[in-house]
Amino acid sequence: MKKNALLIIDPQNDFCNPGDAQGNGKGSLYVGGAEQDMKRLASWIKKYNEAVDFIGVTIDSHQPNDISHPNFWMDKDGNFPAPFTLITYKEVEEGKWSARFDPKRSLNYLKELEAQGEYPHVIWPAHCLIGSVGAAIYQPLMDAMIDWTVKGKFYQTVAKGTFPFTEHFGAFRAQVPDAERPETQLNQGLIKTLETYQNIYLAGEAKSHCVANSLKQVMDESPELAAKFIVLEDAMSNVTGFETLADPIYDRAKKLGVRFTTTAAEKLVN
Repeated sequence: MKKNALLIIDPQNDFCNPGDAQGNGKGSLYVGGAEQDMKRLASWIKKYNEAVDFIGVTIDSHQPNDISHPNFWMDKDGNFPAPFTLITYKEVEEGKWSARFDPKRSLNYLKELEAQGEYPHVIWPAHCLIGSVGAAIYQPLMDAMIDWTVKGKFYQTVAKGTFPFTEHFGAFRAQVPDAERPETQLNQGLIKTLETYQNIYLAGEAKSHCVANSLKQVMDESPELAAKFIVLEDAMSNVTGFETLADPIYDRAKKLGVRFTTTAAEKLVN
């Protein structure tokens, strides 16, 4: 069995780029501290260049008209919701908000999402638009990944979020998979790849959302695989205002034996 894999969640400019002193170039959904997380992770990759056998990277990938973006929804006056607005099934039924695209499907999505009893539907600033600068991997990390490939290694990218009628936080499936859209369903290929490694280090953005949901999904779908995970706690940060949202997920992970460490640890976990 191969030893060490690294799974990086959404290390993209829209989450990781703080911009310059004037705010130019700042990611549209910048996560405070993410640039330092990714620089620490880049240093960790360089330090353990020989020991890391595989790098997988999820790439958040959205259309402008995405169910989590403001211009997907409008109120009775035609106004779009502000970023970070919470939209509920009840509010849509009562007419406070309406979906501009496939209203029936969108309402059913909210109903199924809320039936899970987990994350509510939050409207984010438009982010990680397919093909945009914001969707690109943050350059300091990209440089480290390229250096890692020099001796004949290959990183794997996994696009998520391309189907605009469901959120897709986690690496392994959409929040509400669609039976007719394979890209929203459980990513068996990624699971089978990771199963061939002894240790799977987990890092990326944001700790509160996409990293946490990746961890939850693997715990739900394959506890045996989840037991191989090692969370790099200083290579991820929370979305501001959601600092405690994922605490139950991380608490559950600790109880299931998921290991936690930092990039500053003197050696890799055995």
